[in-house]
Amino acid sequence: MDPENISKLIPVLVLLILGIIESLGGLYFNDKRSKNDLTIELVSLTILPTLIQPAILVFVLFVMDLWLPIHENYFINSYVLWHILAFLIFDDLTQYLWHRFSHENAFMWKLHRPHHVVEEMGVLVTYRNAFFYYAFMPGIWFSAILIYLGMTEVYLYYIPVKTTVIVLAHSEVKWDRFLYKYQILHPLAWIVERTISTPCTHYAHHGLTSEDGVSNPNGNYGNLLFFWDILFGTAKITRKYPKRFGAWNKMKEPWYVQLFFPIIKSKDPRSELHSIKTDIDYDPSVDYKDFRE
Repeated sequence: MDPENISKLIPVLVLLILGIIESLGGLYFNDKRSKNDLTIELVSLTILPTLIQPAILVFVLFVMDLWLPIHENYFINSYVLWHILAFLIFDDLTQYLWHRFSHENAFMWKLHRPHHVVEEMGVLVTYRNAFFYYAFMPGIWFSAILIYLGMTEVYLYYIPVKTTVIVLAHSEVKWDRFLYKYQILHPLAWIVERTISTPCTHYAHHGLTSEDGVSNPNGNYGNLLFFWDILFGTAKITRKYPKRFGAWNKMKEPWYVQLFFPIIKSKDPRSELHSIKTDIDYDPSVDYKDFRE
């Protein structure tokens, strides 16, 4: 089997294996995860690799070949570590910044909120984001440019590694627990949790509120490398897992509203997805009878 097919197969196998384990544990058969949630997860999981990423790649390769043909495979013979560093900076670091921006900007949050309104973790949570969140993600565009410049071989190894780390960080299979369980492994845990995203650090990002002393909803943004959170001061490491997840006070709009906003908007004026300008959302503790946009 050639490297390209292996690169595609590994993430699929990781998703399937972890998904089966979670299913056997009853994750997808309870009241917290509705049919609407499953639809969001399956549609977003399908759209990203079959539509968004290929479309961006084809477009970038076409434009580069049209305007900058002399740069095709320009870096193909450069040192492989430079290729790795290029993807870590232009893909993973930019994704950290994009992710962080989506929590700090009101409009970007609306594109990212499907990722957080679910109240449980699991591998299918990984790609819950609106269509435009991924369509404009800088890392996907930069990766396409790096591929044109001759870094394809490293990308074929880089992307399954990154995907595996991210999927494992969302999975209910908390692989990092054994690192905290045994004292002798704590030095290794110290290194691992400051290098890559783990279930413990990423669960904290999905936690309901920082008031529990464990969650860090506005931090722990790292995808492949948690090091970016350490570097930019957004890290919180407790070696504990939150007990409650999601944004329970956000309205649960139909899947097509959550995924295709702002093309499709919520008909409920109480929802922040009612319009681009709306910057508040329904909260059960607030009386909305006099609400006006």
